[in-house]
Amino acid sequence: MFKRAKEAESAGQAGERADLAVLLLEGEDMIEQLARAHRSWGLGSADRWDLDQTTGFITWTFPDKTATAPAQILGSFSPGSGTWLWAWANKSILPELSRDARGFRDWAEANGHPALAQPELDADAQAASTLVALAVRVTRATGYYKGPGSRSSVIITFGPVTLTHADGSVSTFNIDIN
Repeated sequence: MFKRAKEAESAGQAGERADLAVLLLEGEDMIEQLARAHRSWGLGSADRWDLDQTTGFITWTFPDKTATAPAQILGSFSPGSGTWLWAWANKSILPELSRDARGFRDWAEANGHPALAQPELDADAQAASTLVALAVRVTRATGYYKGPGSRSSVIITFGPVTLTHADGSVSTFNIDIN
């Protein structure tokens, strides 16, 4: 998938690669910052997580609280088959939950990167991480979660997190991307 970019010879294509490289670095930085910020309320340490496609919310359950947030699915990565599948191309995902994935597809097509807009791509873990970083940056996601699965991982972005504590108190954790 990325071999074509490396083989490109024209100055215009070299400029596009440079733009993608900048977006990739920005996306990787965003993912690191989001992970640090969301760890403060417990992301990554929940007892369980669930995604309800009918409501569009992801829920993390802890012994002393629950955390919920509006969610979008970017795609899924299957290490066994070496593939990345965009959410908009996955018939098991409701269209309302693939809005950000479609937005990235539209951006890729409009900006001369049709290889990034293919429904399914050959991808190893590094290529999948690259796709995620680019999509997080382009969609300006304010939360990122890699939902573990037995055969594949689903990549979810999310918005403001509502924390409901065991004592009934409620608070909201929100990140503003400038």
